[in-house]
Amino acid sequence: MNHVDAPMARRILLQRQQLADSPRTAIDRDGLLDLIERLGFVQVDSISTVERAHHMILFARNNTYRPEMLQRMLERDRSLFENWTHDASVIPARFFPYWRRRFLRDGPAILARWRKWREEGFEQQFDDVLHHVRDNGPVKARDMAPGGRPAGGWWDWHPSKTALEFHWRTGALSVCHREGFEKVYDLTERVMQAEHLSEPPEEEAFIDWACRSALHRLGIATTGEIAGFWGIISPAEAKAWSESPAGAEFPRVTVGNVLDQRPRTALADPAVLDQKPDDIALPPRLRVLSPFDPLIRDRKRCQRLFGFDYRIEIFTPAEKRQYGYYVFPLLEGDRLVGRIDMKRQADEDALVVRKLWWEPGVRASAQRDARLEAELERIRRFVKVGAVRYADDWKT
Repeated sequence: MNHVDAPMARRILLQRQQLADSPRTAIDRDGLLDLIERLGFVQVDSISTVERAHHMILFARNNTYRPEMLQRMLERDRSLFENWTHDASVIPARFFPYWRRRFLRDGPAILARWRKWREEGFEQQFDDVLHHVRDNGPVKARDMAPGGRPAGGWWDWHPSKTALEFHWRTGALSVCHREGFEKVYDLTERVMQAEHLSEPPEEEAFIDWACRSALHRLGIATTGEIAGFWGIISPAEAKAWSESPAGAEFPRVTVGNVLDQRPRTALADPAVLDQKPDDIALPPRLRVLSPFDPLIRDRKRCQRLFGFDYRIEIFTPAEKRQYGYYVFPLLEGDRLVGRIDMKRQADEDALVVRKLWWEPGVRASAQRDARLEAELERIRRFVKVGAVRYADDWKT
């Protein structure tokens, strides 16, 4: 059985997560679609301390990316759609038939789960809401709320909001566009192009696609990581696939770590076994990553391969936070070297840097400082503010 040490496993993951390509190469809509297909999906999140997560994820990989490109692809070209992976995400439209199988699989479980926290009789709204959209066209949740009251968290959803979300999560409705960040729903057959509305694959083909496509995008992965990539199959299904003739096509390897833990057994894309560290050239620049970047989404893998212990502290009381409300990891080459707390302040026309922390063992230097300043300048231009400003005590 081949062994892959932690430094090589890091480089493979960075390559497969599209962080080995030059971020300066000009990108157009076809190139952006190709980038998202190679990533698999891009997680969507509403928090915008600097820019929303999906835009930061794409900008980290290509600095010529602009948010209006993604909006056009979602709302005009329809080459992408929004739905659920492990969370709300932008997904290539050609994958939609696989989501149609997921809708069939997940619908009963979603309904059963929601029955536990909704008042009795809320399901009566489901048909009414679907008929309303069919007859009246696109609708927002607030359009159907009592008195136009916007919905809060899921615990505060009014019945019509519940119905809209259920039909979105199970395929009858799709997001046709957003107003601000609020979803606008319409019938799926009016949103998706006909070429993407083919019949869903059978169960076996669906599971095989989910596993193969995840492994291809990770390079090396355990069955748990394969299942967790899309969030559309269970760990048990991924394990059964790995033991089937289809899964047997992929070699087993042991993977090292930086925590002095026992190596883990994983499946590998055969192409990675021919690679050497020098085959994967990584941009030397320092880059800011979104807290929702797919490179760090699996926190345990991030610790094993990078020695980087990260969590988002938005739900942690301020006095208990170790770093800050929304702190961005810093990637340099194949290392996660630090964290930065910053915010776009429109009223000051500035990107305000509040705090910087280098990881243990990472030394501040003139070269590293210059790389950070260059990255902050790139982000300043991206979010269209006039200056980068630093708090008095921004360096720890």
